[in-house]
Amino acid sequence: MTLLRVQNLSVAIHETPILHDVSFDVQAGEIVAITGESGSGKSLTALGVMWLLPRGSVATGAIDLDGQDVLQASEAQLCGMRGNDVGMVFQEPMTALNPVQTIGDQVSETIRVHGDASLADARRRAAEMLARVGLPNDRFPLSRYPHELSGGQRQRVVIAMAIALRPKLLIADEPTTALDVTTQATILALLQDLVAEFDMGLLMITHDLAVVANMADRIVVMQKGRIVEQGATADLLRTKKHPYTRALFAASGHKVVLPPVAAHSPLLSVQRVSRDYRTPRPSFLAKTGRFRAVDGVSFDLRSGERIGLVGESGCGKSTLTRAILGLEPVQAGTITLDGDPVFAGKQPNLSVRRKMQVVFQDPFGSFNPRHRVGRLIAEPFHLSDPRLTQAEQHTQVAQVLSDVGLKPADAHKYIHEFSGGQRQRIAIARALITQPDLIVFDEAVSALDVSVRAQVLDLIAALCAQRSFSYLFISHDLSVVRTITDKVLVMQAGRIVEQGATEDVFQNPQHPYTQTLLAAAPTLPDDG
Repeated sequence: MTLLRVQNLSVAIHETPILHDVSFDVQAGEIVAITGESGSGKSLTALGVMWLLPRGSVATGAIDLDGQDVLQASEAQLCGMRGNDVGMVFQEPMTALNPVQTIGDQVSETIRVHGDASLADARRRAAEMLARVGLPNDRFPLSRYPHELSGGQRQRVVIAMAIALRPKLLIADEPTTALDVTTQATILALLQDLVAEFDMGLLMITHDLAVVANMADRIVVMQKGRIVEQGATADLLRTKKHPYTRALFAASGHKVVLPPVAAHSPLLSVQRVSRDYRTPRPSFLAKTGRFRAVDGVSFDLRSGERIGLVGESGCGKSTLTRAILGLEPVQAGTITLDGDPVFAGKQPNLSVRRKMQVVFQDPFGSFNPRHRVGRLIAEPFHLSDPRLTQAEQHTQVAQVLSDVGLKPADAHKYIHEFSGGQRQRIAIARALITQPDLIVFDEAVSALDVSVRAQVLDLIAALCAQRSFSYLFISHDLSVVRTITDKVLVMQAGRIVEQGATEDVFQNPQHPYTQTLLAAAPTLPDDG
C-alpha cells in the first residue's frame, strides 16, 4: 500500500527555486533513504512532507499522505496530522528536547496534545514507549532530564516521542550523525524493528551511504534540488546510472595517500595518565564518589606521525584530549610535548600550548560570527612570542588561506558566507597559522557530506606533506580513521585496550571490544 506519494513537488523560497519536480513514493513497511550532498534538498523535502517549510515558501505539485492532500490541508488538519500520522526524528537530540523538562513529561506531552488521554494514562503510555525504545522505567525513570542521558539515550527519547502515537510515517533526519558506531548500529536496528512492528513507512535523510546501503529498501539520490536517480537499493548499487551517483559513492570510499613517516623520536608522550571526577552524592550524608574517566593511559606520538583515537561515547576520548591540550589537569601520570611537560604543576605550560592547536567538529560554532575571517584566523597569534606586526599577521593569514585552497580576499568575509566544507578549511587554517607541531582533529569531518569530506581529507594529507606536522585524529567514523592515520588507539572505559598500525588493527583486531566496534561499523558492498 502506498503510504506517501510525492508528485512533481517544486518549492521556491522568496521566489528562489529550491526543489524541482521531486517525485517518489513510500510504501507501508518500507524504508526509503534520501541521500545527497549538503544543500541538495534532502531536509527541505522531508519538511515539505510535514508542511514545515520556511516562511515565504511557495510549493506546487502534490503530497498525498495516506489519502490526505498535505498542500491543500488547513492548519488545523496539519496539526492533527503531525504526530498522529507522521512523526519526526531530528538530527541533534539535545536541541530537539527541552532541557528543563523531564523525559517523561516530554513524551507524555506528545500523547496529550494529540489525544484526550488523562495525565496518568499519558505517563503510563510514555513509560511503555520509552521501554519499547530501550529505556525501561526501572533503569531510566521518567523523572530524568535530557542532560542526564548519553547521546544515544537522548536519541531514543526523541524516537519515543515520534512513535508515541504510532504514526503511519516516520521521518528520520540524519538520526545517527553524531553517534558512535555501536550506538548507531543499535539505533538503526531499533528503527528497523519499529518499521516491522508497526508497519510504518520510514523516510530516512542521510549522507552516510554505508547506512543507506545496509538499511534502505529503496534509495533516492538528490542533487541541487532534483532527484537524479532512484530505485531499489540492490539495483541502484549495481548500476549507478547517473554520473552524480557514481561520484557520490566513489567519494564515500575515498582513500587518502599520506606521506611516509620518518623514524623520529616521540613528539607527544603520554605516560600512565589518569583523570578522576567527583560524582553527585546519592544522599546528603553520603560521601562524594569518584569516577575514573581516564585510567592509566600510555602512548607515544612521533614527529610527523598521524594517530587515530576511536571508541564509544563516554570512553574517555574527550577527557584525554583536554588533558593533552593542557585544558584539564590529571591526577596521575605525565604528558610531555617535545620533552616539555604540558602542565607546570596544576597550571598549563603556555610555552608548550603554543605548539598545539585543535580543529573542532562544528566549524560554525567554533567561530565568532561577528568577526571577519582574517581576525578569526589571526586569533592564535596572541600566543606568539614575540608578537607580530599587523602587516606580518596579514601576510601570514593570506598565505595560510591559500594553503587551504581559499583566496586571500576571503579574509574580509564573515564566516556565514562560506559553506560547511569551506568553514572547516578556515578552521584548519586557524590551526595552522602558528605552525604548530601537533594538531588535534576532534570529529573534524563528521558533519560533512561524503564529497566535501573527501576534499578535506585530501587537504589534510597534502598539508602533512607540505608542513610536516603531527596530528591526533578523533573520530567515530572508522572508515575515515583507516584512511587518514598511520596508527590507531582503541579506547574503552578509560583504558587503551588495543593499539598498533592502523591497517594491522583493522585487518586483524585482537581485543574483543575492537572486534565489536569494527563489526558494528556499516560498510558499502564490495561492488559499491
